[in-house]
Amino acid sequence: YQIQLLNKIGFEWKIDHKFETWNKKYQELVNYVKIFGHARVPARFADNPALGTWVSAQRKFHKNFKKGNPTCNITEERVQLLNKI
Repeated sequence: YQIQLLNKIGFEWKIDHKFETWNKKYQELVNYVKIFGHARVPARFADNPALGTWVSAQRKFHKNFKKGNPTCNITEERVQLLNKI
């Protein structure tokens, strides 16, 4: 009965780990900008090597997004969030 009620209100049973990961890295980038004053994370940033890799990938995805590539792994919403930083 409880499952039916949860389904009725649109409860999400599956967690989107890619979404969670993107949000985590986005927040790490926000924190980086607060500390360093820019978003040019070195590819081999010693304190967080994965952040540099992630930022590089986002730039690549954005470039493909602007070219109209539908499989570029970035959305308009994410582009807007990144531009706000």
